[in-house]
Amino acid sequence: MRHSELWERMEKHLGGGYAPVWADQQVLAELGGRTVTEALDAGVAPKTVWRAVCAALELPASER
Repeated sequence: MRHSELWERMEKHLGGGYAPVWADQQVLAELGGRTVTEALDAGVAPKTVWRAVCAALELPASER
């Protein structure tokens, strides 16, 4: 998964205006207590980040 695909999926589920805010503020245990932005900046793979987002948003398995 590319970064652009991650952001497209996040915008689909959170909205274009809210996705970046959520990514900067929501701390996820699955990402080692980091936000989406912090995890990506630290080099965590976008697919790993997306799985953590799916868990946090309780998205169905079909979205993973």
